[in-house]
Amino acid sequence: MEAHRLREPIELKGVGVHSGAGVSLVVGPGEDGIVFRRADTGGTVRADWRNVAATRLQTVVQENGAAVKTIEHLMSALAAFGVRDATVSIDGPEVPIMDGSAAPFVEAIRPAIEPAPAGEAIRVMRPVAVRSRDAFAAFLPFDGRRFDVCIDFPDAIIGVQRLAFDLTAEGFAREIAPARTFGRLRDVEMLHRKGFAKGASLENAVAVDGATVANPEGLRFPDEFVRHKLLDAIGDTALAGKPILGLYRSHKGGHRLNYELLRALFADAENVQIVA
Repeated sequence: MEAHRLREPIELKGVGVHSGAGVSLVVGPGEDGIVFRRADTGGTVRADWRNVAATRLQTVVQENGAAVKTIEHLMSALAAFGVRDATVSIDGPEVPIMDGSAAPFVEAIRPAIEPAPAGEAIRVMRPVAVRSRDAFAAFLPFDGRRFDVCIDFPDAIIGVQRLAFDLTAEGFAREIAPARTFGRLRDVEMLHRKGFAKGASLENAVAVDGATVANPEGLRFPDEFVRHKLLDAIGDTALAGKPILGLYRSHKGGHRLNYELLRALFADAENVQIVA
């Protein structure tokens, strides 16, 4: 997979899907991984699996008292285009949700990158899996970067969906990035009471209502739901810090299992090999 670096900074503005607050961020060149800088507080947070602080409906990283929430869509776009070094200056606690997908990040990143020297990668050497009841996530040895995701929801409009995808920048931009986050209409009030989804709307999420969606434009893909879960998996596993060469597979997975999977992968040095 080609490696890239940012040639110039890019700026995006929007609202946080959970906070509902306006936020702007500038993604610029970096030298040592993806680092978030809180312009409003002065703190910095490295996008690293060891800094994951919460996984409820989002992935949150925290370091030295500074936290940044809902990083997964931006991380997936950077990972798909092989950008492993960047400084993200953000003036609030949450990455803007944009339209609920990674497409706006792709559109901003694509014209601002240039080829970079290939760096190290992490090769999966033996199977590693984590489970929670009937859900699981796993890494398997594989010569490539493949994501195989299956979801199973009782909602008639979703049901069982499965998608396997070999990660490339252009494939991601075309097939995965436009898939939006989703939620149930009946859950909105409960989520608000718990401090979530205060900025959610039909402009930045697919609202599921049994056998239909409330969004007047409908779905972008017939299987948009599993495509978005795959998008999240790309972003969450990018917290490894280097591209992972292997097969990621999940059934009923999510942010929590993705984090637990990274912990399990790096728990034993024999699970991985660092390759140039």
